[in-house]
Amino acid sequence: MKIILLQDVKSLGKKGEIVNVSDGYARNMILPKKLGVEATGKNLNDLKLQNQHAEKVAEENLEAAKELAKDLEDKIVEVKIKSGKDGKTFGSVSTKEIAAAVKEQLGLELDKKKMVVNDGIKALGTYEVPIKLHPKVMGTLRVKVTEQ
Repeated sequence: MKIILLQDVKSLGKKGEIVNVSDGYARNMILPKKLGVEATGKNLNDLKLQNQHAEKVAEENLEAAKELAKDLEDKIVEVKIKSGKDGKTFGSVSTKEIAAAVKEQLGLELDKKKMVVNDGIKALGTYEVPIKLHPKVMGTLRVKVTEQ
């Protein structure tokens, strides 16, 4: 019997795949637990429509990420940090502080986990922080670290 999986099933397949299973396994395991539905004409058409919709949404997300990356190119976010003599800083600027500054100054929600900063920023100056906006799109945000 052909089944369209509604969820990932270990050792069988991933969500949305069409798999061939024995009739008993389908009747006693897959269908009662709502892990899949029988691959009828209507269900195959529904799956096709869902895949088309998912592709459209993914394409829109990619375009939005590209647009955001383009917007971030010419923006500068200022982060203040305490410093002592000779510009020596106390502590470092983390991605959490950068994300808060972006939200406050630019009004954008950026995930701190998507920013790539190794060991924090520990000196005054201007830095370029790479941001993973989408699996296929990397953006760059300029961060200016100044004395408080």
